[in-house]
Amino acid sequence: MGRMLPKALVTALLLGGGAAAMAANDGQVRVNQLLGSDPEYRQTWQKTIKQEERLPEWVINLSGSSAQQMSAVTEDGDQYLVGPLCEAEDKCTYKRLIVAFSWDKDDAYGMLVEVPEGLPADKSPTRHADYRWLGKPDDGMKALLREQLKRDPNWY
Repeated sequence: MGRMLPKALVTALLLGGGAAAMAANDGQVRVNQLLGSDPEYRQTWQKTIKQEERLPEWVINLSGSSAQQMSAVTEDGDQYLVGPLCEAEDKCTYKRLIVAFSWDKDDAYGMLVEVPEGLPADKSPTRHADYRWLGKPDDGMKALLREQLKRDPNWY
């Protein structure tokens, strides 16, 4: 009986440590690291953009600049891993993508936002932006992606 206690303790510690590791890893990835982190993300993203034409390379490969970490967000009872990606660090105002991957990695959505380069500083990027939806998001998902964009203090 004395030997069972240490095994139970070790099991509890391992399970607890696994949960802590998962919690520590929750959203601790950037969009530009996502496709390399798990083949399921790559498969889902390829499925999402399969029918799309003329997407930039950085969108196809999610290889742009990503300064912010992704975060867990709930939409209509489902959890998503959501984050921004820019074509390049210095072009975030003009070319950015907000992506959302379902927690089970089965679905992905994107909102590609493009603003004419050289837009005067006194002009609102919101009023001059073109939006392209990827993955056929419903209205709730579109609202979630727009809300993520609004979190940028430079977006007005």
